[in-house]
Amino acid sequence: MIRESEVTPEPCPAQWLQVDVVHELSALARMRSQWSALLDASDAGLFNSWEWLYPWCRRIAPERRPLVLTARDRSGALVGLMPLGFELRRVLGLQVGRLSFLGETHIGSDYLDVVARRGEEEAVTRAFAGALREMHGGWDVLELTDLHEGSLTVKVLRETFPEMEVRVTERCVCPYETFTPGESFDAFLRRTGRRDNYQRRRKWLERQEGYRIERTEAPGELAGPMADFFRLHAARWAADGGSQGIKGKGVEAFHRDATQLLAERGRLRLYTMKVAGQAVASVYGILHRSTFIYYQSGYDPAWRSRSVGLVLVGETFKDAIEAGLTEYDFLRGTEAYKADWTTKQRRTVAVRIHSTSGAGRWFTRSEELAREGREVLKRVLPASAVERIRRLRRRRAAVG
Repeated sequence: MIRESEVTPEPCPAQWLQVDVVHELSALARMRSQWSALLDASDAGLFNSWEWLYPWCRRIAPERRPLVLTARDRSGALVGLMPLGFELRRVLGLQVGRLSFLGETHIGSDYLDVVARRGEEEAVTRAFAGALREMHGGWDVLELTDLHEGSLTVKVLRETFPEMEVRVTERCVCPYETFTPGESFDAFLRRTGRRDNYQRRRKWLERQEGYRIERTEAPGELAGPMADFFRLHAARWAADGGSQGIKGKGVEAFHRDATQLLAERGRLRLYTMKVAGQAVASVYGILHRSTFIYYQSGYDPAWRSRSVGLVLVGETFKDAIEAGLTEYDFLRGTEAYKADWTTKQRRTVAVRIHSTSGAGRWFTRSEELAREGREVLKRVLPASAVERIRRLRRRRAAVG
């Protein structure tokens, strides 16, 4: 088990930094204001925010022990965070200590990473890498997922652990689009693959009685729109065996907490399309600096032929452009509709570090064997059987 006493101050080339560890959830709860100020002063992604990771610890992984590295300068100011968690897993009869990012499972957190004050990224990252090296007696596997492909953390970890096995693998493709200064929504539409269909469908919907789009962002007004979102998201995926993105009561509880906290910071945008008083489509969006993040959506399958999802996504683009935002990020996933709205992609990667022998090596090997077994089943079983198994797993997960 990792103890605070195992971490010592780490000298850095640019400045002296004091590295400490936060282990307790109660201490994490008290860090909101400092954490938020640091995120605002960094280039780190939204999913590294306190508002996202603290409810994850409470609702998704309460059994996982926080191990959040903090870096402070000589004045005591917080200049860096590395939001990690520690868990014990039993693999092939061995107990394996695993370190990973908070927020890594169940909620689709892209661009996880170190949070460092602008201009001090390398000093902070190297300080944390040094602390992790000193801690190595307390962990067997360091597994960090969903970092940006250009992350400095990956480079620094490779350099810090030359004698260990360091594996970097591709994770997800994240489509996105940028807007030129002064660009109008109409100009943007002309360079997409959905202009004509969007305009035709929107005009039809605008003629329907009671058609309107509601945007909710106030903390005290979320209950109704969130209930509509959960219902429409579940309805959208029901025929496919349930959603992979939002499944289970714990995940729903997380999103109720996270949306409230994000709204308190002015970062939430919930869009609900209604016709004759009935909610027929919903988009769950988040603002981060000058970027609109499309997190999830849902729609009533009875309205699918009217392209309510298409029109509502178009309206979120329109809103983002008119608000002066410069980027729209669809996050992970290469669904066809995303390609119609975007021309750019970025990727995420995972890095895994362990000794060349021992529990960490066995942990990796057991996962490889399990993956090979799944691939064999896919080759042997008919496609229809594989699909039935997939849907059954999704239904079981949705009950949890």
